[in-house]
This record gives sequence, structure tokens and C-alpha cells, in this order.
Amino acid sequence: MNDAMTGQVSPEAAELYERFFVPALFDQWPSQLLDLAGVGVGDEVLDIACGTGVLARAAKPRVGPTGFVCGVDLNAGMLSVAARVEPGVSWVPGRAESLPMPDNSFNRVCCQFGLMFFSDQQAAVGEMARVVRAGGSVCVATWSGLSETPGYAAMVELLDDLFGPEPARALAAPYSIGTASALYDAISTGFDEVEVHRLEGLARFPSIDAWVSTDVHAWTLRDMLDNDQFVELCTQARIQLREFCDPAGLVTFPAPALVAVMRP
Repeated sequence: MNDAMTGQVSPEAAELYERFFVPALFDQWPSQLLDLAGVGVGDEVLDIACGTGVLARAAKPRVGPTGFVCGVDLNAGMLSVAARVEPGVSWVPGRAESLPMPDNSFNRVCCQFGLMFFSDQQAAVGEMARVVRAGGSVCVATWSGLSETPGYAAMVELLDDLFGPEPARALAAPYSIGTASALYDAISTGFDEVEVHRLEGLARFPSIDAWVSTDVHAWTLRDMLDNDQFVELCTQARIQLREFCDPAGLVTFPAPALVAVMRP
């Protein structure tokens, strides 16, 4: 699997990810996942594939001074941004498939939009089951499929038309576990109780240019398109994706998520 399929980004892209992708897509979810996981005062929370730490830093005030929050990620650039934004969380480098934590070390384990990028999903789920304590919970979010996310379905199609299947596959990768049954199949091993919820969400970008720039410069497409291709993509997107704009140019479209809650 290449970096595009495993969600790995450069340090520069990680900075842009925090600045642009978090408000556009990701900061609408942590409170909902933490609610479903039952995170409260005194809990010990692990955020797997934490990225720039949007969920972990939302968990910190919930657990209070008697709790503990740790974020783990394979990507050093993401962890660097996370540590700068919230130094009060423990940020740890590591792979989801072999977590650097002892058995039964957390009572709440969360993974927000990371499962689809793991090289061995079953191993990662097994690690979640290993580190969560009896009576605790594990909460895992993935995106619903591209068919339910019309803006990105159109962007993937446009990339394929302009530049071929490789960049299109890279942008489609986050939607690879896009149904409740697929998510259930991916996470059910190792847990006695599994519930899958669908949550409605919205993608919001200030403009089509901002949308394209975020997808290219703050994600794995950064290393797949040169400047001329980026300009061409912006030009064509203004024409072919204008249906997702309101009269002021603001881009919005549905971006639903699936959330599995598991208990050992």
C-alpha cells in the first residue's frame, strides 16, 4: 500500500490539514463520538490514528484533571501539529496494528476516520480489544460510501477524467468502508457487543478553489499532481462542481459517517 492508500502526508500537508480540513470536515464529529463512547470525568481515553488530534483534544476537558488522554499516530507530521496545538495530551508515535500500550490500559478507545487506512484492519481491531478494559468501550468512525457523499463522488470522477485512476483512487480511499455491513465485518472480531450508527454530517468549504486546494495540498494528492495539474483541476472544478455552491460561492454537501460502538 502506498502513502495515498494509508493516509500518510508530509509535515507541510499536516499543517494545512489542521488549518483547513479540520474545520471543513472533522471537527463536527468528536463530541458525537465521545458521547457514543460514554467518555466522562476520570476516563482514560486512547485516540488511535489521532491525526492532528481533533478528537483527543475534545476529550481532554471531558475527562478533567483526574482523567488521561493519549493520541497515537504513525505520521510524525500529524503528531507534531497535535503537540503544538494541545501540549496537555500525551502524543505517542505508533501503529494501530501494534499499539505501544499494555493490555487493559484504557477504558475508552476511539478511532475517528482511520480504520480504512490500516494495512491490517483485523490486527488493528484486535489491538483495540487488547488495550480496552472490561466494562469499557471502543468507538470507531468511518465515512459512508461515495454514493452518499455527492461532492466527493463528483471530485473523484473529475480526477479520473483529467488525470486517470491513481489520484482518483487516492481521493476515494477514505470511503472504502462505506456501508454498515462492511464496517461491522471489519470490527466485529474480538467484541461481544457491536452497534453501528449512521450520523449525518456536512462538508463545508469557503469556495470551490478552497475545496480543491485543501484536497490537493492538505492530503496525499499533494505529491500526485504538479502545479499545472492543480491549476487545471481548479479550472475544471469551477465549471463541473458548481452545483455544490450556493449563490455566495460557499460549498456544502452531505458527508455522513458510520460509527461502530463495541464493548468487550
